[in-house]
Amino acid sequence: MEFKVLPNGIKMPMVGFGVFKVPPNKTKECVLAALKNGYRLIDTAQTYKNEKEVGEAIRESGIPRKEIFVTTKLWINDYSVEGAQKATKRSLDALGLSYVDLMLLHQPMADYMSAWHGLEKLYKEGACKAIGMSNCFPNIIADICETKSVKIKPMVNQVEMHPFFQQQLNLETMKSYGVIPEAWAPLNEGRRDIFKNSILTTIGKKYGKTAAQVALRWNIQRGVIVIPKGDQESQLKENINIFDFKLSDEDMKEIASMDIGHSEIVDLLNPLFIKYVHNFKY
Repeated sequence: MEFKVLPNGIKMPMVGFGVFKVPPNKTKECVLAALKNGYRLIDTAQTYKNEKEVGEAIRESGIPRKEIFVTTKLWINDYSVEGAQKATKRSLDALGLSYVDLMLLHQPMADYMSAWHGLEKLYKEGACKAIGMSNCFPNIIADICETKSVKIKPMVNQVEMHPFFQQQLNLETMKSYGVIPEAWAPLNEGRRDIFKNSILTTIGKKYGKTAAQVALRWNIQRGVIVIPKGDQESQLKENINIFDFKLSDEDMKEIASMDIGHSEIVDLLNPLFIKYVHNFKY
């Protein structure tokens, strides 16, 4: 496993297991399988409704708590200084943990700046070992980092990032502010037939790797943490087995040509999506 060092010195695994859309009744089993296969970063959120099962798997695994990096996220209905503090306590109670390694604000909407100040307090108290944002485009991450009242800059920004939506400006913006990039849907949720893509499969043949492994390795070499999802143990093993090869500069340039410049999963700029987020109940 390779690690990224966050601005505060904490080491974060570069490959993790995300439990988005994993039903609560299957979450413990899936997380236990991931931990058994070497994963030490587990990513959940309050809206996923499976924090409790993630915590159960961590305890049942027998792996020391300090060796597992746990991320969860707060939803916008708790975006205030006090709301963020209360919501974090709910997450800790659900997980059965005394702290989370990384707490993210799930969407940069509503009063996220007040919620951020709440996270700053929680970070200083030790309830969150690191704090960050999710789904921030370059202008938003720059705005947060440039805001004078912000004392602690986001340590991580978790965004959609894969060969078809590369977000190069976002990557460069994060780097300029010392924010670590993390990719959700690093395999584009299987869209555009990514697992059989001709560029990725051809490159993969040179290294004895699959298209998925090439796509994940490409992000790793860009300094991006990835949290692919795997429903089967074979997928779990495949997704984490990406540290024994390195893509050439030529490979990286060829994959860069795949960028279509926008998401086909969710349009974060669509007013209808903003309306959906503000009215979403969990």
